[in-house]
Amino acid sequence: MPIHKAVVSASIGLHARPAAVFVRAVTDTGLPVTIRKAGIDSVDARSLLEVMTADFHHGCEVELSISESAVDAPQSLQAAEAALQTLAELLESQGAH
Repeated sequence: MPIHKAVVSASIGLHARPAAVFVRAVTDTGLPVTIRKAGIDSVDARSLLEVMTADFHHGCEVELSISESAVDAPQSLQAAEAALQTLAELLESQGAH
């Protein structure tokens, strides 16, 4: 299962605009990405409501993942890992906007 960690850098966390930008980017990958932080279950990163209610605050470390069943070939695994890297970079750069 591809997994990537990131730190939420948006000053308001994943709420309002930063959450919408992130969810749109996840949806654009076409992959079933989940996001979690310590102490909570994974939520569907394609769902704005789930992402906003999970309270991913500024500075919290999150884990992005895609289930192995969604990745069926070595090329798909590489694409999934690249997508997670891009999403992690987005989370870590939103504080600069």
